[in-house]
Amino acid sequence: MGQGHLVDRFNRIATNLRVSVTDVCNLRCTYCMSEDMQFIDKSKIMTFDEIDQLIRIAVGLGVNKVRITGGEPLVRPNLSDLILRVLEIDGIKDVSLTTNGIGLAKQAQALYDAGLRRINVSLDALSEAKFEQITRRKALTKVLEGLKEANRCGFNPIKINAVTMRGFTEEEVVKLVSFARKNSYEMRFIEFMPLDADDIWGRNMFVPKKELVDKISELYPLEPIESSSTLKHETAKNYQFKDGIGRVGFISSVSEPFCDDCNRVRLTADGKFRNCLFATEETDLLTPLRKGASDEVIADMMIESVAKKKAGHLINSVDFIKPKRNMSMIGG
Repeated sequence: MGQGHLVDRFNRIATNLRVSVTDVCNLRCTYCMSEDMQFIDKSKIMTFDEIDQLIRIAVGLGVNKVRITGGEPLVRPNLSDLILRVLEIDGIKDVSLTTNGIGLAKQAQALYDAGLRRINVSLDALSEAKFEQITRRKALTKVLEGLKEANRCGFNPIKINAVTMRGFTEEEVVKLVSFARKNSYEMRFIEFMPLDADDIWGRNMFVPKKELVDKISELYPLEPIESSSTLKHETAKNYQFKDGIGRVGFISSVSEPFCDDCNRVRLTADGKFRNCLFATEETDLLTPLRKGASDEVIADMMIESVAKKKAGHLINSVDFIKPKRNMSMIGG
């Protein structure tokens, strides 16, 4: 295509694209959604052809990693067909999926057959009561069945994402780590971010990384993994268990921002291009695409958006402005 790369004024190059395929979800997690969410009209959601075209344009600008997200991506019919198409794009080195796991028991084999190998499954609690308190749904059994089926199919790695919230998480941490170690999953703890629909976020809800590391280490001693060039742009600070059985990552987006090394851009389910998870502005790509805009025009819009990317998300500043859209509408 020849227009160059997605480079911002701080010389960060975007190579990782997160694509939301739906804003719909079959859970209502307190840190993400409200019980009465209003979903986008289906006519405004990108088709697979449109997603394919926009990914190809981004790949022409240097993107080589794609993560499929939602909402809950597995509620989108025939998702394995899209996975197959994305994997066939020349220049894509890695495709992964983030899911709540509810649909995995039925869909894991089709996704694996399509070529997908890496998945992240959101699971914040192993206690049925805690799970229902956080997700506002009775679905823990389905998630556990989905994880088991994904394991059987051969997915590797399978990462479990747990959002840490004071009063919700503390008693589940060691249970989740034990569960992950037993099943050869990789555990990841993610700080609760101000992207929830009910505006419950507050600094009093943090569980600092050190507290988690100390709690886990009481039973399973941890040691940090030294970062290397192969882990460049890694969002998690990774630790390994001293007994050699697995590892655990901590994504501290609020307390230890990694904006300086960010290589990610996002495409919402309704075709809006975002240069940051916390961006207060986004670029509508779907409307011009549907009006017949050329790939070059769309590419220039992506380039212009990334060029305007700010230095960081400002969560720890008085100047922070919460995005109008919550996490499920932006794409996890």
